[in-house]
Amino acid sequence: MAVLQVENVRIAGLASAVPDAVQGVDDIARRFGADEAAKLTSAIGVTNRRVAPEGLCASDLCCSAAERLLNDLGWERESIRAVIFVSQTPDYVSPATACTLQSRLGLSRSCAAFDINLGCSGYVYGLAVAAQFVRGVATAEDGSGRVLLLVGDTITRLVGEQDRSTVPLFGDAGSATALEFSSDADPLIFTLGTDGNGRDHLIVPVGGFRHPRTATSGTARLREDGNPRSDENIAMNGAEVFMFTLCEVPQMVKDTLAAARWTLNDVQGVVMHQANLFMLNHLRKRLKIPQDRFVLAMEDYGNTSCVSIPLAITHTWAANEPEARRKLLLAGFGVGWSWGCAAVVVERMVLPELVVVPANSTHSRKQDRVADAA
Repeated sequence: MAVLQVENVRIAGLASAVPDAVQGVDDIARRFGADEAAKLTSAIGVTNRRVAPEGLCASDLCCSAAERLLNDLGWERESIRAVIFVSQTPDYVSPATACTLQSRLGLSRSCAAFDINLGCSGYVYGLAVAAQFVRGVATAEDGSGRVLLLVGDTITRLVGEQDRSTVPLFGDAGSATALEFSSDADPLIFTLGTDGNGRDHLIVPVGGFRHPRTATSGTARLREDGNPRSDENIAMNGAEVFMFTLCEVPQMVKDTLAAARWTLNDVQGVVMHQANLFMLNHLRKRLKIPQDRFVLAMEDYGNTSCVSIPLAITHTWAANEPEARRKLLLAGFGVGWSWGCAAVVVERMVLPELVVVPANSTHSRKQDRVADAA
């Protein structure tokens, strides 16, 4: 397991955005029946899901979050040295979505821009990469450096319409996190790990270059688990995901606490990837985390993939002393298999209320061309 310690970098602010479209229990009942909807809602812990309409992309949600955050921070856009976009649902195969976001946000041409393709662990990995970038830029520029981390997914686009294992669970969201150099910041501690042997247990089998789409790959058919889905839909083996989580997450949390020289008594909030209620409650009990320090924030959003950690932070603290000093433990885990945990101290962090994005807040290739021409 990789263990990283990054000095002199602070999280200056964080904003999260969701679509205004809500799908609730009634939608699940229409698809699968009222009894089944009640069982699924109880086990998963999701009552409402935010679902992006056609044309609204993860980049649109991230852009809305970033605009709100940059305005609240009062940062000059020329001061941002990199924009990093973490997602499994980019705008294009090529170019990197971060390039279009650099243009849309009016960032400097000297700003680096690149994508990271990760899911449930993506926020922690992105935070680790962004923090090291800040540190490197600050060293090169004599103590200045700012980076914008954009993490978003419209994962519902990959869900089979009649798949009981995924429809009631997933939602869409985007986020923006601002990091900057600070000589008096507490160190950021990261532990990261991977086991690619688990790739087939949470996967979209067709659509990449290994297995391109065909004339029939988008047609749903009944699978061994009793759920109909196409090869272009996300396939999730819930039992294997659960076993992986129990195997890796508790030790990851313990290793991160040890690396930070913290105990659970030091932590004001444990924010895990909001996978599902059953799994999270099991992990909380296994690790003996006090309930009042364990963040649950998926009931009204669903499992939002790589965005679930920043969205949970917004939901929990945006209206509750957002600038207070807190020691937080952030734990992401899932598709890959990939896992990452971060011990971070936040203080005087700008944390706007949740941004709700209307359906007409879309962006087109034509707008990209206009922005490029300007």
